[in-house]
Amino acid sequence: MNQAVSSIIKKVHEVFKERGASLSAAESCTGGLISHYVTSMPGASVFFLAGIVAYSVEIKKNVLRISQETITENGVVSSEIACEMAEKVRTLTGSDYSVASTGNLGPSVLDNKDKGLIYIAASKPGRLVSRELRLEGDREENKEEAAVEALRLLLELVEE
Repeated sequence: MNQAVSSIIKKVHEVFKERGASLSAAESCTGGLISHYVTSMPGASVFFLAGIVAYSVEIKKNVLRISQETITENGVVSSEIACEMAEKVRTLTGSDYSVASTGNLGPSVLDNKDKGLIYIAASKPGRLVSRELRLEGDREENKEEAAVEALRLLLELVEE
């Protein structure tokens, strides 16, 4: 793990412990890497409640309760899905904050969405933010960058 990744993880731990806030994650394209990063440092159990890897459409619908309408209208690689994933996991777990990811890591086009097109979102009661990423690395590089950017977006939300 490089210094930049370690630094963002340390910052997440500091901020959540200082505020006494809780966190959950709903991940698709990052496949649990956001949750892995958060739990890679001791003490995550103080604030990290759950991470759900909802890789398939069925799990997005049946576990996270993402609406079929949102999926049909926008596709699973969309800002709308990332936002709904963040909201649903926060509600499901009762956490103060949540973070979510969905996208196409590559190597090819998926649902007419280009390789490297990722959507991340972060949620707290009354506020939801999302960001589109267009990453140009290989599959693993895109996954790592998406996870780090999701944690950055989360910190921006927490600190606003």
